[in-house]
Amino acid sequence: MISDLGSTIPPNSIITQPSATIFNLSMIITGILILMGTYFLFRFSGDRVAVVLFGLLGLGALGVGVFPGNITPQHPISALLTFTSGGLAAVYSYRLIDTPFKFLTLLLGIVSLFFLFTNQIFMAMLGAGGVERWVAYPIILFMIGFGGYLTGLSTSKS
Repeated sequence: MISDLGSTIPPNSIITQPSATIFNLSMIITGILILMGTYFLFRFSGDRVAVVLFGLLGLGALGVGVFPGNITPQHPISALLTFTSGGLAAVYSYRLIDTPFKFLTLLLGIVSLFFLFTNQIFMAMLGAGGVERWVAYPIILFMIGFGGYLTGLSTSKS
Protein backbone atom coordinates (compact mmCIF):
# COMPACT_ATOMS: atom_id res chain seq x y z
CA MET A 1 0.00 0.00 0.00
CA ILE A 2 1.16 3.53 -0.74
CA SER A 3 0.46 4.72 2.80
CA ASP A 4 2.87 2.11 4.16
CA LEU A 5 5.51 4.73 3.40
CA GLY A 6 4.06 6.64 6.38
CA SER A 7 3.20 3.68 8.62
CA THR A 8 1.93 0.15 8.11
CA ILE A 9 -1.53 -0.84 9.26
CA PRO A 10 -2.16 -2.39 12.70
CA PRO A 11 -1.75 -4.74 14.50
CA ASN A 12 1.97 -4.93 13.61
CA SER A 13 2.59 -1.31 12.69
CA ILE A 14 6.06 -0.43 11.45
CA ILE A 15 7.22 3.16 11.17
CA THR A 16 10.49 3.64 9.31
CA GLN A 17 12.24 6.99 9.58
CA PRO A 18 12.92 9.28 7.83
CA SER A 19 10.62 8.00 5.06
CA ALA A 20 7.54 8.11 7.30
CA THR A 21 8.05 11.77 8.14
CA ILE A 22 8.83 12.64 4.52
CA PHE A 23 5.71 10.86 3.25
CA ASN A 24 3.39 12.24 5.91
CA LEU A 25 4.66 15.81 5.48
CA SER A 26 4.37 15.55 1.71
CA MET A 27 0.74 14.44 2.06
CA ILE A 28 0.01 17.31 4.46
CA ILE A 29 1.60 19.82 2.08
CA THR A 30 -0.26 18.26 -0.86
CA GLY A 31 -3.57 18.59 0.97
CA ILE A 32 -2.89 22.22 1.87
CA LEU A 33 -1.87 23.07 -1.70
CA ILE A 34 -5.00 21.41 -3.12
CA LEU A 35 -7.14 23.38 -0.67
CA MET A 36 -5.40 26.60 -1.71
CA GLY A 37 -5.90 25.69 -5.36
CA THR A 38 -9.57 25.06 -4.64
CA TYR A 39 -9.97 28.70 -3.64
CA PHE A 40 -8.49 29.84 -6.95
CA LEU A 41 -10.61 27.31 -8.84
CA PHE A 42 -13.68 28.87 -7.26
CA ARG A 43 -12.54 32.34 -8.32
CA PHE A 44 -11.87 31.04 -11.84
CA SER A 45 -14.96 28.94 -12.45
CA GLY A 46 -17.45 29.68 -9.67
CA ASP A 47 -18.54 26.04 -10.00
CA ARG A 48 -19.63 24.94 -6.53
CA VAL A 49 -19.64 21.20 -7.32
CA ALA A 50 -16.03 21.37 -8.52
CA VAL A 51 -15.07 23.35 -5.42
CA VAL A 52 -16.66 20.75 -3.13
CA LEU A 53 -14.98 17.83 -4.94
CA PHE A 54 -11.55 19.46 -4.97
CA GLY A 55 -12.00 20.63 -1.38
CA LEU A 56 -12.80 17.08 -0.27
CA LEU A 57 -9.79 15.83 -2.22
CA GLY A 58 -7.57 18.32 -0.37
CA LEU A 59 -9.07 17.44 3.02
CA GLY A 60 -8.63 13.74 2.31
CA ALA A 61 -4.99 14.14 1.30
CA LEU A 62 -4.37 16.28 4.38
CA GLY A 63 -6.01 13.59 6.52
CA VAL A 64 -3.81 10.86 5.02
CA GLY A 65 -0.75 12.82 6.16
CA VAL A 66 -2.11 13.77 9.59
CA PHE A 67 -3.37 10.23 10.29
CA PRO A 68 -0.75 7.68 9.11
CA GLY A 69 -1.76 4.11 8.25
CA ASN A 70 -1.51 2.95 11.86
CA ILE A 71 -4.30 5.30 12.98
CA THR A 72 -7.73 3.82 12.38
CA PRO A 73 -10.44 4.62 11.40
CA GLN A 74 -9.24 8.12 10.46
CA HIS A 75 -6.64 6.99 7.91
CA PRO A 76 -8.89 4.64 5.91
CA ILE A 77 -11.65 7.28 5.91
CA SER A 78 -9.19 9.94 4.68
CA ALA A 79 -7.83 7.62 1.98
CA LEU A 80 -11.33 6.70 0.79
CA LEU A 81 -12.29 10.39 0.75
CA THR A 82 -9.17 11.19 -1.29
CA PHE A 83 -9.72 8.42 -3.82
CA THR A 84 -13.47 8.94 -4.23
CA SER A 85 -13.42 12.72 -4.48
CA GLY A 86 -10.30 12.65 -6.68
CA GLY A 87 -11.91 10.29 -9.18
CA LEU A 88 -15.16 12.24 -9.13
CA ALA A 89 -13.28 15.54 -9.56
CA ALA A 90 -11.54 14.15 -12.63
CA VAL A 91 -14.85 13.00 -14.11
CA TYR A 92 -16.63 16.25 -13.23
CA SER A 93 -13.81 18.38 -14.66
CA TYR A 94 -15.02 17.20 -18.04
CA ARG A 95 -17.46 20.12 -17.75
CA LEU A 96 -14.72 22.69 -17.07
CA ILE A 97 -12.12 21.75 -19.69
CA ASP A 98 -11.90 22.16 -23.45
CA THR A 99 -11.42 19.32 -25.93
CA PRO A 100 -9.26 17.17 -26.22
CA PHE A 101 -8.00 17.26 -22.61
CA LYS A 102 -11.54 16.84 -21.28
CA PHE A 103 -11.63 13.29 -22.66
CA LEU A 104 -8.38 12.39 -20.90
CA THR A 105 -9.65 13.70 -17.55
CA LEU A 106 -12.84 11.70 -18.01
CA LEU A 107 -10.84 8.55 -18.76
CA LEU A 108 -8.51 9.08 -15.78
CA GLY A 109 -11.46 9.57 -13.44
CA ILE A 110 -13.28 6.50 -14.74
CA VAL A 111 -10.17 4.31 -14.43
CA SER A 112 -9.58 5.49 -10.86
CA LEU A 113 -13.18 4.96 -9.77
CA PHE A 114 -13.41 1.62 -11.60
CA PHE A 115 -10.43 0.19 -9.72
CA LEU A 116 -11.61 1.76 -6.45
CA PHE A 117 -15.01 0.08 -6.56
CA THR A 118 -13.93 -3.23 -8.18
CA ASN A 119 -10.69 -3.69 -6.25
CA GLN A 120 -11.59 -7.17 -5.00
CA ILE A 121 -11.70 -8.48 -8.57
CA PHE A 122 -8.08 -7.51 -9.22
CA MET A 123 -6.64 -8.05 -5.72
CA ALA A 124 -5.35 -11.59 -6.39
CA MET A 125 -3.64 -10.53 -9.62
CA LEU A 126 -2.25 -7.11 -8.62
CA GLY A 127 -2.13 -7.23 -4.83
CA ALA A 128 -3.42 -4.47 -2.57
CA GLY A 129 -0.62 -2.08 -3.50
CA GLY A 130 -1.05 -2.69 -7.22
CA VAL A 131 -4.78 -2.02 -7.10
CA GLU A 132 -4.23 1.10 -5.00
CA ARG A 133 -1.79 2.44 -7.58
CA TRP A 134 -4.44 2.00 -10.31
CA VAL A 135 -6.68 4.17 -8.12
CA ALA A 136 -4.11 6.79 -7.08
CA TYR A 137 -1.95 7.31 -10.18
CA PRO A 138 -4.79 8.43 -12.47
CA ILE A 139 -5.74 11.05 -9.85
CA ILE A 140 -2.15 12.27 -9.62
CA LEU A 141 -1.87 12.46 -13.42
CA PHE A 142 -5.18 14.31 -13.56
CA MET A 143 -4.08 16.85 -10.94
CA ILE A 144 -0.80 17.52 -12.75
CA GLY A 145 -2.55 17.87 -16.11
CA PHE A 146 -5.39 19.99 -14.72
CA GLY A 147 -2.94 22.34 -13.03
CA GLY A 148 -0.99 22.65 -16.26
CA TYR A 149 -4.19 23.25 -18.19
CA LEU A 150 -5.30 26.05 -15.86
CA THR A 151 -1.82 27.57 -15.86
CA GLY A 152 -1.81 27.64 -19.65
CA LEU A 153 -5.10 29.49 -19.99
CA SER A 154 -4.94 33.05 -21.22
CA THR A 155 -5.26 35.77 -18.61
CA SER A 156 -8.50 36.94 -20.18
CA LYS A 157 -10.22 33.79 -18.82
CA SER A 158 -8.86 34.08 -15.29
